[in-house]
Amino acid sequence: MVRQTQDQRPDPTALLQLAAREGRGKLTVFLGAAPGVGKTYAMLERARGLKANGIDVVIGLVETHGRSDTTRLAEGIETLPRQNAGGAYGEFDLDAALTRHPALLIVDELAHTNALGSRHPKRHQDIAELIGAGIDVWTALNIQHLESLSDLIARIAGIPVRETVPDIVLKTADEVILVDIPPAELIERLHAGKVYLPDNAQRALDGFFKPATLTALRELALRRAADRVDDQMVDFLRQSAVEGPWATGERLLVCVGPDQMSEKVVRVASRLASGLNARWLVVSLTRPGTPLPEPVDAKRLDETLRLAERLGAETRRETARDFVETIKRIARREHITQIVIGRPAGTHWFRRSLPDAILQQAGDIGVHVVPGEAALTKRTPRRRLTLPEWALTLGLPLVSVGATTLFGLGINALIALQNLSMLYLAAVLLSAVIAGRLSALLAAILSFLAYNLFFIEPTGELSVAQPQEVLSLVIFIAVALAAGQLAARLREQVELARSQARQSQSLLEFSRKLSGAHGQDSVLDAIASHLHASLGRAAVMLVPDERGDLSLAAAWPPDQTLDDTGLTAARWAFDKKEPAGFLTGTLPQVRYLFRPVISAQRLLGVAGLAMGPGDVALAPDEERTWVALLDQAAIAMDRARLNRESALASLTREGEKVQAALLSSLSHDLRTPLASITGAVTSLRQLGDKMSAASRADLLLSIEEESGRLNRFVANLFDMTRIEAGMMKARREPIDLVAIIDASAARARKLYPELEIDLSIAPALPRAMGDRALLEQVLFNLLDNARKYGGSDQPVAIFARAEDGNIASISVTDQGKGIPEADLEKIFDKFYRRAKGDGRPAGTGLGLSIARGLMAAMGGTIKATSPATRKRGTRFTLRLPLAEIP
Repeated sequence: MVRQTQDQRPDPTALLQLAAREGRGKLTVFLGAAPGVGKTYAMLERARGLKANGIDVVIGLVETHGRSDTTRLAEGIETLPRQNAGGAYGEFDLDAALTRHPALLIVDELAHTNALGSRHPKRHQDIAELIGAGIDVWTALNIQHLESLSDLIARIAGIPVRETVPDIVLKTADEVILVDIPPAELIERLHAGKVYLPDNAQRALDGFFKPATLTALRELALRRAADRVDDQMVDFLRQSAVEGPWATGERLLVCVGPDQMSEKVVRVASRLASGLNARWLVVSLTRPGTPLPEPVDAKRLDETLRLAERLGAETRRETARDFVETIKRIARREHITQIVIGRPAGTHWFRRSLPDAILQQAGDIGVHVVPGEAALTKRTPRRRLTLPEWALTLGLPLVSVGATTLFGLGINALIALQNLSMLYLAAVLLSAVIAGRLSALLAAILSFLAYNLFFIEPTGELSVAQPQEVLSLVIFIAVALAAGQLAARLREQVELARSQARQSQSLLEFSRKLSGAHGQDSVLDAIASHLHASLGRAAVMLVPDERGDLSLAAAWPPDQTLDDTGLTAARWAFDKKEPAGFLTGTLPQVRYLFRPVISAQRLLGVAGLAMGPGDVALAPDEERTWVALLDQAAIAMDRARLNRESALASLTREGEKVQAALLSSLSHDLRTPLASITGAVTSLRQLGDKMSAASRADLLLSIEEESGRLNRFVANLFDMTRIEAGMMKARREPIDLVAIIDASAARARKLYPELEIDLSIAPALPRAMGDRALLEQVLFNLLDNARKYGGSDQPVAIFARAEDGNIASISVTDQGKGIPEADLEKIFDKFYRRAKGDGRPAGTGLGLSIARGLMAAMGGTIKATSPATRKRGTRFTLRLPLAEIP
């Protein structure tokens, strides 16, 4: 047996990649250099062989292009009906394929663009969903449709490529089968009508199907297929712990910006990374304090970064003052072996470019410079000024310089000043701060002319008499231009700081609003309203309910609703944890853009923004604001969830305590009287004829007392249930308190003859509003409680009187050891029992809880006081409103 040493263990990354494919289907791509090489024919031929071996093979969609041989191969294989999407041929039915769920599904034309209204805009996204559902898929692709090669193919063939597939699709395919024939044979097939119908064959020969073009495409296809085979071999060897020698691997750093050339740089870097089998990182750098880019430039940069992600790159945005040092730092940290950067055409000889600086300081890191083209390095035209902006830009320098000149002439007539030029600097600075660089430049030129014309001899002429004045004018114009530039830059930085301050203030207000929100509903409402206020768009929030179904939980404005398609896009964003909806890869026709809200622990919900008809994507500042707000929202929603779970856990614990107390009470207060009754009945049955009359009477009395005790316990449980269910209906009518107190005392004396009750009732006590039967029950419960905890040998005092404010007060006082102040409210809780003098709890713990419920039903109150406010014992005070004014 061969043992693996520590150095011969399988590569962990390779094993993780292998584990990630568990449960997923396998993707096989039949790759060809051009149409007509036989990709679909090869797929169907292999599929027939698998079907003959019992494999469940289904055709989802196959394009035969009128080729009879291909059509015959498709016969006999189950074919799904096409979906009617408004086109001439129909579209692939994704839902039907998922429902059928065959072992192998054939879906032709990987680069196809789906009809408007489909779930995904591209067919390769449909196939990705099929793979995720565990279905093996075979598909076909021509090499010119790879996104990284589209610009190169356009130059080779002279024909733009309209439909493309991200390179990552081919790179992550489980198997790539190259279908190849020589260019001459392909052209013969075209002449024979085996590729296109005769009407289209001649146009193909005149355009795409030229020997040189086909040869170049064939070379690209062979290279990509070889690269994929090499990747598969390396993955297999790493997973199997086969020793190297392994190269450390290339890693590329690609520098891009908002210019038009960056797209070309990304595509060149993608081809370079594919050829080197290298990982690559795309970085965009900006300097801190610089003004926000023009919308066109920001949009172009976003599209460039998204293109890099589709081609398999990692993207990153960095802020740095020194671009060269930052690039070097990233290169060292990421173990970069090559830097890819573009050189714009027409670089000035007197200004060192960024590629030149990197070439000088790169050290042992290779630098790949992509040459620019004049058409790709044109500067983006600046936003045109509006008429009011032109008026301010041109009018402010004229007014400020004119006013300065008049002021200078007036001062000069009174006092001969030597440095009047300083006044014009104020005009330049004012124009720069208010209207910008162009206004400052115009103010500097006008100041130069005015100063020369009115204050330098000979005045009234644009000439200089003294040589030293020439130097003064040169210095003045230089200082004015520099001051204007600095002031204009300061103005831009102030605007940027204000924008950042507004964003920070928005986040601060949002966090305050969320911190003051209690409960999930209020948190979701706060999130939706703040998203609407910050981004100026309608916002919706969706969260899963108890069954896990996603539903609309909050919207702002509140009248926002989602149709079935919008809900489907939101569910996709929730299930797949990726954006869906407006201009994304899933249901792009939906007017809402949905993104999942994810905390560090779990997926919480989905946020949606309503997009306008003319929108293309969120602006960069809107994107940053939305990401920051969603991060805050995730924290708040997670906190609300934890609070809700904590409250439910507390309720569960309280329920468990009540259940334990109920079981304890039942076990004692039901079993004790039942045991006494059972013992007495057994004695009477077995020994009744041998007992004396007095003994039989005692046993019968015991049965009667214990039955009454059992009846009172059951009655207490029934009363507590009625109180909690809101079924306790108390009458509120004038009642005689003296009669009720006498009846309660008589009932207690009959049941407990040894109990001493002292009554003290104020003379002429008015009647109170209440329910006679309920108040009598409350007083009896208090007397029973006093007997248990004060002792049957200790007197119990009842005192009744009328208090100020038209209130009747009845107090019941025992002589027990009292109750600690901290427990004075707890004694009214259900099943709460305190220990007696012997250390054991007494009663069921329901009497006082029932008393409070009955008093509340009558519109009265009950309160307990004990040794903290009294010298001894416990006093319960009942208060009811009087029915008549004394």
